[in-house]
Amino acid sequence: MIPDLPPLPLPDTITQRHLTLATGLEMHVLEAGDPDAPLMLLLHGFPELGYSWRRVMPALAGAGYRVVAPDLRGYGRTTGWDGRYHGDLASFSMPQLVRDVTALVRALGRAHVDCTVGHDFGSPLTAWAALLRPDVFHRAVLMSAPFGGPPPLAAPDRNPDPGLGALSPPRKHYQWYYSTPEANGEMWGAPQGLHAFLRAYFHMKSADWAPNQPQPLCAWSAGELARLPDYYVMQQAHSMADAVAPAMLDAAAAEACAWLTEADLAVFTAEYARTGFQGGLNWYRCATGPHYGRELSVFDGQPIAVPIAFVAGAADWGYRQVPGALEAMETTASADYRGTTLIPGAGHWVQQEQPEATARAILDFMA
Repeated sequence: MIPDLPPLPLPDTITQRHLTLATGLEMHVLEAGDPDAPLMLLLHGFPELGYSWRRVMPALAGAGYRVVAPDLRGYGRTTGWDGRYHGDLASFSMPQLVRDVTALVRALGRAHVDCTVGHDFGSPLTAWAALLRPDVFHRAVLMSAPFGGPPPLAAPDRNPDPGLGALSPPRKHYQWYYSTPEANGEMWGAPQGLHAFLRAYFHMKSADWAPNQPQPLCAWSAGELARLPDYYVMQQAHSMADAVAPAMLDAAAAEACAWLTEADLAVFTAEYARTGFQGGLNWYRCATGPHYGRELSVFDGQPIAVPIAFVAGAADWGYRQVPGALEAMETTASADYRGTTLIPGAGHWVQQEQPEATARAILDFMA
């Protein structure tokens, strides 16, 4: 059932509606630009929404594109997905997510997408869509999360437990924390309150958090991963609410944040207060579970054939969190790589922190 909710606060040039997809979703989408113009899809990550693209959509539409930003399966105002921890996890597998965006293209009355842009977990979705259906997804911009290629046949679980629990103090990887039954409740019911938790989470992964100075990691080992910030490699006893607590802002600092105003953040707070986080967390469970890696390993050695580029904030640890992934994307994982752009003054939320530079990088790639 489509939720009866007030419209999102959007620029006048952006509209919103629901589309019925062949995969069973009622997908909530934001749209801008000429309906007959070349199509550009913008795919968000976690914990975000189609709303995360509000600051780049007008510029992309103004450059001559029909721009569509959906709430993906598990998120926001899209309905028809299983939000239970013990529900249908396979419905969040990568092939199913690719089916969703392919069905979205059809629901929009198109046969192909001229450019797909994916941020955070939307980046591997964009990469897999381009790899599996190059006839539909003609160009791709990956943001913040490099795609190192399909998992190998011999070892599809390519990111096994590196022994973080043996460190002093013991640590754990955030993706495995996100895969636990406790993660949703600990974030949804964060002791500092949901709004304050999200403010700290967004702040701590942004360029505003001075310790974000990414460096290459040499190996998938406990010692190397321990160099990552606590929001990636957490203290073993901590929840994510505990991990981001050092980044809590007072009211004045929150009001001064121009790239994510209190009114903007209130949209994320209201949406996640209603849905919780489990839908998005199920994406991580499929990523950490070896079963789904084995399924995808049939594509071992197959590069992305269509032109791709990579964009990230210069202060984003995300593009360095998997050792060697950026270099693999630039070489073996892509047959037509068009370059890496690191945007100064941006951390993980590059399209929100530096929307003008992000739109320019996308348009330069398309030119």
